[in-house]
Amino acid sequence: MARFALTSRRFLLPRPYLQAGRAVSALRTYSSAAPSDRVKLVEVGPRDGLQNEKGIISLDTKLQLIDRLAKAGLNNIEAGSFVSPKWVPQMDNSSEILTHLLTKPPSAPSPLTFSFLAPNQKGLTNALSILSAHPDNYTTASPTQSKPAVEIAIFTAATESFSKKNTNASIAQSLETYREVIQSAKDHNSSSPLRVRAYISVVLGCPFEGYDVSPHRVAEIATELLEMGADEIALGDTTGMGTAPRTKELLTCLRAAGVRNEDLAMHFHDTYGQALVNIAVALEHGVRVFDVSVGGLGGCPYSPGATGNVATEDVVYFLESLGMDTGVDLDAVADCGEWISKEVGRSNASTVGRAVLGARRRKVDEYKV
Repeated sequence: MARFALTSRRFLLPRPYLQAGRAVSALRTYSSAAPSDRVKLVEVGPRDGLQNEKGIISLDTKLQLIDRLAKAGLNNIEAGSFVSPKWVPQMDNSSEILTHLLTKPPSAPSPLTFSFLAPNQKGLTNALSILSAHPDNYTTASPTQSKPAVEIAIFTAATESFSKKNTNASIAQSLETYREVIQSAKDHNSSSPLRVRAYISVVLGCPFEGYDVSPHRVAEIATELLEMGADEIALGDTTGMGTAPRTKELLTCLRAAGVRNEDLAMHFHDTYGQALVNIAVALEHGVRVFDVSVGGLGGCPYSPGATGNVATEDVVYFLESLGMDTGVDLDAVADCGEWISKEVGRSNASTVGRAVLGARRRKVDEYKV
């Protein structure tokens, strides 16, 4: 299958790539001197991508999705969320997902890491009870082919309005909650503490407060979370309102505050078609971890108008065109995006995915002739 994807890439140049302009031109020069050409992609489709779908998605479909993503080379997968089913009914079977992944992990070309959202102490307790029942089936450090790594994710926001709408708590209140959650995650196994990933939402624009989200406030929240013990900060452009200049301003501010690139991940939505441009800017700043969602699945229930996360297929193609290494099989992930889009009854939002599949079909037709 790979030969079809390579053939299609010769003719394909995503529209957002063309919009990148000088940012991408500068990146061509920068990438040759960059500290690393390896990029870590965190696949959020099974959790962030599916949680907002209206029709209930079966446990089997979710497990199949994780399995297909793992086989495609996506070895960091956000698999579920220990939230109240009252608020997010789509995540009601996350306990079964975690148990399955611990007892029957997918076969994959490289070791796997699974993350689960735990927005409060109750959610963390539920996750820890499953981990305690299978202490020899996972690791918190370096995963192996037979033993996946498991980490916990938490989330807060960069604006008070979004925080209150999303969690019914102020930023200060949410941070106090997460101080306890992070400490409990670290104390679960003193010799091998759980890794904690902390999301900060609406860092480049808020649906309630507009574009004027203070990068200094984002830096304050990020440093406070790191001081609490968070291992990674995922900066979420939840509304997709981010632009290249504002992404640069945010990352410059974080750097000035002492936040290292190694502690950062970027989570872009493509609402205004700027996700790949913003990724280019982040690459120039040395960021090497990006969240992606197969088929562009996702959205945000508390951000009216926000479309899906940037598509995994689009990011893989874009990064490889810049000479970066993702370790992902584009053909396989394009198949996965088409499959899950049909399963949930929506159109495939990945321009690259559709182009790869179209090129493959044309090639097959040529062979038939």
